Amino acid sequence: MAPKKTSSYNFPAPIDNEQLVGHRAIRRTFDDAWARRNEYPLHPVWMLAGARGIGKATLAYQIAQKVYGNIGDFFIIDMAHNIDKDGKPKTDGKVISVYTVRAMIEKMQLSSFSGGWRVILIDSVDELNAAASNAILKLLEEPPANTLFLLVAHQLANVLPTIRSRSRVEKMTPLNISELRDLCATFLPGEEISSATLRLANGSFGKIANLKITGGDDIYESLLELLEDQRANSADIMRIAKKIAAEPPLHGILLDAIAHFGLADLYPTATRDLANIREVYLEPEIGIFKIITDIKKCL
Repeated sequence: MAPKKTSSYNFPAPIDNEQLVGHRAIRRTFDDAWARRNEYPLHPVWMLAGARGIGKATLAYQIAQKVYGNIGDFFIIDMAHNIDKDGKPKTDGKVISVYTVRAMIEKMQLSSFSGGWRVILIDSVDELNAAASNAILKLLEEPPANTLFLLVAHQLANVLPTIRSRSRVEKMTPLNISELRDLCATFLPGEEISSATLRLANGSFGKIANLKITGGDDIYESLLELLEDQRANSADIMRIAKKIAAEPPLHGILLDAIAHFGLADLYPTATRDLANIREVYLEPEIGIFKIITDIKKCL
């Protein structure tokens, strides 16, 4: 398998990223509301919703910087700050615990609140566990004065309806090809980003970044070439199946390949087979081999 190239790339975390591409209309909407806050009270809860990797957190951090302006207080709830019941870092990376939310509330209550605004940024609200969501909901029922909640949401369906109903939801759309190229020029200078990779990204630069880090862009193009090659045999299929199996985040490129060839009827079966890879196959390359073989049979 092609080696990972993590050392070759420098993708800034959203808190450090000054480059916002796209979503200008939403930024203007907030800026206008902020500028007129003395005339029309600012909505205390803004939810930025959309697919992963399109810039939601980057926009949220830029809005936060504008509001608290290094004078007020800034509180972050995310996986990087996740803690367990003993206050120790929680590393399972699945959900944000209620203890993380409670620790933030305690810090907020003890903060000096110097007269500036307070900002609470949650990245992401759909990764809160049930108890954490309910703890946030209690805060949103009676938001403290001069406090702005910025909620990043990847899947609105996974957010409590009662939280959604108390939020001003701004739906952020995937980036277009031109915007993706602009970001590639900034963060991947000198790299040749193929049209196949840009289409595969589905408007998410975050996906492009992950593909470059894992070598997934090269694997995807090799998969398309194999599927189009009438001379490819079982050994060729197994070789690429092993490459895909070694990187679980890349398993989804099989569905992208199905979409690329317009094989909609195969999608439900392949989706079920991918789910079975985690539950049925001791060797995931066997399940992936089956899916690739099924695709070739349809071409």
